[in-house]
Parts: sequence; C-alpha cells; structure tokens
Amino acid sequence: MDVEPQQSSTQFLTLEESAKVDAALLSSSEKFLTRLTISSLKLLKYIAQEHDVAIEDLTAQQVIAWFEKDSKIRREQGIEASYLKW
Repeated sequence: MDVEPQQSSTQFLTLEESAKVDAALLSSSEKFLTRLTISSLKLLKYIAQEHDVAIEDLTAQQVIAWFEKDSKIRREQGIEASYLKW
C-alpha cells in the first residue's frame, strides 16, 4: 500500500482545530486531553492506512508494531526520516 511520506510541516492539530479547542468551554486539562485525542485520532488514521485496514479494525499489536518501526527508523536514519518528530 502506498502511503505518502510525512512532510516536515505535518501537524497533528491545525491552527483552526487548536482555536476551536481554545474557544471550547473546557478546563485547561480538558483542553489538553481534547488536543491529545484529536492528534491521536489523526495518527491512528495514518497507522490504519499503512496497515490497509479500517481504523476500527486496528489492533493494539499493530499500533505497537508501528511505533516500533517508526522508532527504529528514527534511530537508524534520523528524526527527519521518521513520521513522528520528537
């Protein structure tokens, strides 16, 4: 399955989404969790696409394997070659 490599400008939360979270009537900790959840949803969609499965069919093992693969790429090829830039 072809998955486009991540561009260095990929963001897990757009400025518009961040502004909507900021405008929500939520506490600071609830806003943090909301941002984390939106970002996680986007990452899970990407992982599901790489595995060529529907997001609801992803298993914990597939998610773990994906993180292991991305971590290995970061260690061996550098942060710019990995999907997650942290």
